[in-house]
Amino acid sequence: MADRDALMEWVERVAMYLARDGVPPIAGRVLGWLMVCDPPEQSAGQISEAIGASRASLTSNLRLLSGIGFLSWRTRPGERTVYYRMADDAWSIVVRRQIAGVASFLDITREGLDLVGSRGDRAARIRQAHVTFEWMAKVFEDAPPLLPDAPDDEETA
Repeated sequence: MADRDALMEWVERVAMYLARDGVPPIAGRVLGWLMVCDPPEQSAGQISEAIGASRASLTSNLRLLSGIGFLSWRTRPGERTVYYRMADDAWSIVVRRQIAGVASFLDITREGLDLVGSRGDRAARIRQAHVTFEWMAKVFEDAPPLLPDAPDDEETA
């Protein structure tokens, strides 16, 4: 089992990786923490303490991550506390949304080319985006289906 400092360094690496795509650092830390915490369900207080975030900023980031599909939450009978965990299919949901976004942007670039014509600097800038997104759509189309979840370490031991 990794020590706490090593885990928190890894959580920070997750946050900084996701920040490149515009994910707020606190949201990235939440995701990183929920990927490695034990137990896998954590209250906002537990998450706040673990990652050093204020409850106010944590609340808005938990809402953001839940809305995107990364987190699921539940309460326990007789308790008012909400417990958060990574959604079972969080990563596939996000990737599928990104793939759908590629297709949507292709439609937008087609419309842009229709609007400005096929010649000139404006068309060249739109065409650059169109060709890139067309390539990405082809890569996704040719990709194998997402793999099922890997078995837990305990199941493979």
